[in-house]
Amino acid sequence: MHTDMKKGLNANQLKLIAIGAMTLDHLIWTLFPGYSTEWFVVLSHIIGRLTAPIMWFFITEGYHYTHDVKKYAARLFLLAAVSHFAYNFCFGIPFLPFQTTVFNQTGVVWSLAWGLVLLYIHDKTGWKPWQKTLFTILICLITFPSDWSCIAAMAILAIGTNRGNFKKQMAHMMLWTTMYAIVYFIFIDKVYAFIQLGTCLTIPLLGLYNGERGSMKGIGKLFYIYYPLHLFICGLIRILLWGAEFSTGTANF
Repeated sequence: MHTDMKKGLNANQLKLIAIGAMTLDHLIWTLFPGYSTEWFVVLSHIIGRLTAPIMWFFITEGYHYTHDVKKYAARLFLLAAVSHFAYNFCFGIPFLPFQTTVFNQTGVVWSLAWGLVLLYIHDKTGWKPWQKTLFTILICLITFPSDWSCIAAMAILAIGTNRGNFKKQMAHMMLWTTMYAIVYFIFIDKVYAFIQLGTCLTIPLLGLYNGERGSMKGIGKLFYIYYPLHLFICGLIRILLWGAEFSTGTANF
């Protein structure tokens, strides 16, 4: 990872890349529902794979720099609650979970918030290993029905516990993504399983991270507003194009 603070990409620039990739990905899911293999649809979803690893990475950075991890977690859980309705409205998923499937019953922020909790738990020096393992299993079960499933929470833990070793961070990130791709390949769609591996394209971008926040203020707050808002707008587009009862199928952050 770059240590030169004058070169590379700062946190705000990387977050804006993630927001742009996420918007494209969700919009394409709305306009072209299901597992389309049109080249431009596949390419758009590959670009969309940039989003999750950037967000995982900056959850760990936020944990490292925050002055109050409890307030940080509270903000994420509040966003997860609000975004649940926006996410499900966007993709035509019932607000009450498990009426259709066990997968993708709520947005990825649910896993991001619990990933932060995992970092906090594993950072507790007074806890015994079996206690940490037990809570890790419980959090995996809690986050399993969300977008990116428990993979997001475990990737955050792996990235955070290897902070300072960029190669290990990225290796663990790809390990968890590969596990997700294998599940996709077996249970959901083979082509889209390989699309999940597009997360590797994030590695050179994160490798350019210079450790600076950036001069633009409020990018973090912007995400808290933008994430549910863009999902709500995509949901309106879905209804206009396909009708209120139509589901766009499985979507990925």
